[in-house]
Amino acid sequence: MNISLILSAAQFAASKHRHQRRKDTKASPYINHPLALAYVLSNEAGIVDEEVICAVLLHDTIEDTDTTAEELGQRFGQRIASIVLEVTDDKTLPKLQRKALQIEHAAHSSHAAKLVKLADKICNLRDMFTDPPHGWSISRIQEYFDWSEKVVAGLRGTNRELELLVDQLLERRNEIK
Repeated sequence: MNISLILSAAQFAASKHRHQRRKDTKASPYINHPLALAYVLSNEAGIVDEEVICAVLLHDTIEDTDTTAEELGQRFGQRIASIVLEVTDDKTLPKLQRKALQIEHAAHSSHAAKLVKLADKICNLRDMFTDPPHGWSISRIQEYFDWSEKVVAGLRGTNRELELLVDQLLERRNEIK
């Protein structure tokens, strides 16, 4: 495994997200999110593809920072840039349309992009139990679970371990009060 490439991606993501915070009540540093996804893929699902690990670390850089696909391609290679592009929402579209497109595109994504998407859903669903976005009502959290379940339906058949983790979280959704 190319540890140098992975650390370069982590450093790049940390630099790009350095002024961003999560929407949780603690306003935790944004970089915690991509690091959590990388942990899930590597330590909980046994993914050793360094380009997938890099893509998961970089997955929100195009969507949420001034990073371009060309920049990622030049620094990290076309495959990593391509994976990141596959999981990047078009922020020029309205939120409801972006959410609908995630459901629609899930089944047609590459295997690598599906791994990133599954890790993202796992971490976001876990956050709903431990520290949901500030101001979210129980009904909004439940809507997020419902929408996530629809996205995950298109990702089925990708990775047994990740799908089991998602299923366990979806089964616990009624514990949120």
